[in-house]
Parts: sequence; structure tokens; C-alpha cells
Amino acid sequence: MSTVADRASRATREASSERGKAIANILFNAGLAALFIGLFVQAGDLPSSMWEPLGAGSFPRLILGALVLFNLAIMCQSMMALRHADPTASVGAGRWFMQRRLAFATLAAFCAYALLMPWLGFALSSLLFLLVVQIILGARSGRRLLVACVIAVVFGPGLDALFGHVFMIPLPSGRLW
Repeated sequence: MSTVADRASRATREASSERGKAIANILFNAGLAALFIGLFVQAGDLPSSMWEPLGAGSFPRLILGALVLFNLAIMCQSMMALRHADPTASVGAGRWFMQRRLAFATLAAFCAYALLMPWLGFALSSLLFLLVVQIILGARSGRRLLVACVIAVVFGPGLDALFGHVFMIPLPSGRLW
């Protein structure tokens, strides 16, 4: 394919996905804003010490509040872009998400990793996270899967052993493991 045809094809794809990008940005930033609001509320429960006049939750609340404002600003910008986008040339938000499915699958795996860490501990949850992400990104059979398993074992339990036995820094242990 020639360079001119590739540029024209790319411009057509980008123009047709403008509406999908706007809808996806609105949905994604609304989800992030809801998450940050939940964390903002939980930050109020952090214990305070007598040395801190503002309390332990003040700095996280300041950061989370700023993040919520940024998400709302991005949502407003995306809503304005959505109003100006041509609805007849749209490919939709579903296609935008499908084009970025690996990033979203990795993000979902990271969320599961963070949720499993208190239950399984660093070693096992890191092993599972590394293995799952490598499978998501293409290590599905043969030599690639073997390499993925080796990497997961070295960097999951291996880092836990390194920090625990060499540096004498215990990484989180889980309730179940």
C-alpha cells in the first residue's frame, strides 16, 4: 500500500472514530471519577496522629479531589467533541474499546491483582498477575508459555524471596497464603 493511500485510510479511520472516542472518553472518565470519589470517601477514615493537624487523609483527599476535577474536565471536553462529531461517520465506542482491548484487559488484570494482594500475598498474586498478563499479550502455547511461566516464577515468588531474605524487607503476605 502506498504512503498516500495509507495516510488517506488513516485519516478516514480517525475521522470516523471521533464520535466513538468521545463516548469512550466520557464512559472511561466517569468510571475513573466514580472510583476516585469512592477512594476520597475512604481516605477520610485514615487514622490521624497528634503530629498532623490536618489528618492523614488530607493529602490523599487533595490528590483524589484534583483527579475527580480533571476527569470531569475531560468529560466536558469529550461532550463538546461529541456534539461536533458527525454521527453518520461514526464507528462507535465499541470499536474504540475493541481497538484498545489489550490495554483494558491488562488494566482489569491489574485491578484483580490489587484486589487479590491482601488475600493471596505478594508472591502468589504477582505470579498470577504476571502469568495472566503475558497470556493476554500473546504467550499462549509452547515456548512462549514456558518463558512466561519462568518469568512469572522468577519475578513473583523470586522478588518476594529476594526482599524477604536478602534485604530483610517483608513484602505483604496474604490472609489465605
